[in-house]
Parts: sequence; structure tokens; C-alpha cells
Amino acid sequence: MANDKSFKIKNGLKAGRYLGSNGTETAGTVGYNLAGASYDSKSFSTITQNGNASGVFFKPDGTKAYVVGPATNAVLYQYGLSTAWDASTGSYDSVSFTLTDNAGSVFFKPDGTSMYVMNSTDDALDKYNLSTAWDITSSSYSQSFSHSTQDNNAKGIFFKPDGTKMYIAGWTTDKVYEYNLSTAWDISTASYVQDLSIRPDITNSNPTGVFFTPDGLNMIVSVLTDALICKYSLSTAWDISTATYTNVSLDVTGVATNPYQIAFKPDGIKMFVISPTTDGVFQYSTVGYTQTLDLATGGTFSFTPSGATTVSFSNPPASGTATGFALEVVNTGGYTITWPSSIKWHLGAAPTATATKELYTFVTTDGGTTYYGKLAGSDIA
Repeated sequence: MANDKSFKIKNGLKAGRYLGSNGTETAGTVGYNLAGASYDSKSFSTITQNGNASGVFFKPDGTKAYVVGPATNAVLYQYGLSTAWDASTGSYDSVSFTLTDNAGSVFFKPDGTSMYVMNSTDDALDKYNLSTAWDITSSSYSQSFSHSTQDNNAKGIFFKPDGTKMYIAGWTTDKVYEYNLSTAWDISTASYVQDLSIRPDITNSNPTGVFFTPDGLNMIVSVLTDALICKYSLSTAWDISTATYTNVSLDVTGVATNPYQIAFKPDGIKMFVISPTTDGVFQYSTVGYTQTLDLATGGTFSFTPSGATTVSFSNPPASGTATGFALEVVNTGGYTITWPSSIKWHLGAAPTATATKELYTFVTTDGGTTYYGKLAGSDIA
């Protein structure tokens, strides 16, 4: 029996192996990512038309931007972008429209036939109808809604895509307010629902802009104090009572200092922030990168991140099979790597990514419910 090489693994656990073949890595992108956001060094100036611009809205195709601000004596200005969603190509179209009162922000119905302007004179939201979609010179005043009971100095405005809800950022109270509209897009039918305090850890945070992702599960708020763009997660879509701060924010100090209204490209990979302090509309990349490792295709993986990257594992072996795999990360940019929460790391904490080549090893025995991970080597030449 001394040469008998058969053995049993306790509790019936099957021995796996490190698969020798290279596995498949699938790269992807996600939008509305503030954690890895960066300034594109692209902007267009508003100072010639408006030396204190505070509101901006983009046409859905990215070829037009509409700008308002109280310093212009109630004028809405139109800018054209010769390359869609590229702020560096923005220039004044010599098209404008005189509003009934001074304005702080602007929002358009998706089809461009109505626009909503935050009236900073009367503490109200004004609606205008456009007889020709997206042609602001065809605008005519329609109706008004007072928000003074909730906040007498509101700044930002946002509507749910179907027009049945609207949200207002209140400067005085440091809150975002939610309203229901019994008739879509008709602000005369708006009724107050609830509110959410914004960043109570910041004294007088002064929220100036509010934006929701298309699914209603994320809310992004510009905070004047500390020049931050902050992200909230909603467990129930469009219900701000379920919103929690994600502890993810972007500091725009020195670029869009004192940020006001914010806008995004529809896929969420570009964000635009208007600043009355630095007199322009500034463009940021807000794309997040993903990397999925298919464990059914091999046991060795390698990728080079293009930015902050979230890693995930797919198709682990069945529970009861011990399988290990190795990952090489050529992280020459030193980007942040976010790992699955299912990993239990050697020494109790995920290693910090460095600007070099790194080697990681992982093992799972329970069908991917838990992975045991370790940084096997770093600063590899």
C-alpha cells in the first residue's frame, strides 16, 4: 500500500486544477461613473453672452446647448456644437430668447416642444411652449408653479422622462424635493411628495443641480460648497426616500468651480458642468470600465485597464470543485481596480493597485459564492 497513490478529499470535495489554457476576458464600459471621472480639458465659454451662467441643457443629439443665468436680465442663449457632445466645438449661434424673469436653470421636454425655466425672481418654475421643436425663438409663456413653500431659492430642475415627476434642488434648505404631476408635463398639476437632505455632513451644502440616470436608480447632485458632484443610489427607482449617498463624489475645484446645473450624454460617458464662477460649460469623461473573466474558458487571464475598472468573474465551477486561476494586470496607468465583494483577501484587505504589472491568484470551492484571493507578485518587470 506504500505505493498506492489514491486518496480521498475530506467531505467529498473534488480536486480541481489550474487550467493551462488562456481564458476569455470581456471588456465593457458603464456610464455615469464619478469614481473614475476626469476633466477632458474641453469647454466652451459663456462669458460674452452671460457672465454668470448657471443653467445648461443639451439637445438629445448633442448638437445644441441652451444656457441661462441671472446676470443676463432673463435671456436664454443657444449654442451649437459642430461635433456632437464635444464641448470644445461649442460656439454661440446668435440665437436667443427673452424670458419673463431672471432664470437659474433650464430643462426641456424630450421632444423639444416645452421648456421649463427656474424663475429666480418669483421663486417659481415657468413653462414655455415651443411651436417649433427646439427652436427657442418660437417659445411662448404657458404657466408657472410656485415652489416657495418648500424652498424660496431653488436652483436645479429635473423631470422623469415620462413627465410624471419633477425634482427641484433647494439652495436655502439644502434639500432635493420630489413632486408628482397628475398630468404629465403639466406643472399646474404638480404636488409635493417628499424631500431629501443633501450632504448633511457639509454645512450649507447649497445643492444647485440635480440629475437622474434613465432608470431612476441613481441621482447626481451638484453641491456648490466644496465644489462637488455627488452620487446617490436609490433602491426604488425615482423614490428619493430610498436614496443613500454612495460616498462617491467628484471634486471640480479649479475647473467648474462653484458648479451649478449638470447634464450628461445619454449613454452617461460624458458629463457637462456649468459654472458661473469660471464662466463656461466644462466636459468630463464619466465612463467606467469593466472586465469579466469567464472561468469556464481557462485558468490564466491578463488585461490592461484603460481607466478605473470593475472586475467580475463568470461561470465558476460547481460547488464542491476546488478550482484556481491566475490573473495578470498590466496596470501601467495605476488605475483603481474594484474587485468582487465575494473575494476574501489574504491579510484581510484588497491590495492597492500600482502602476506596474501585478499577478493575482484566486481559488473557489463553493461555486463562486466565495473566492480566496492573494496578490502573488507586484512590480514585475
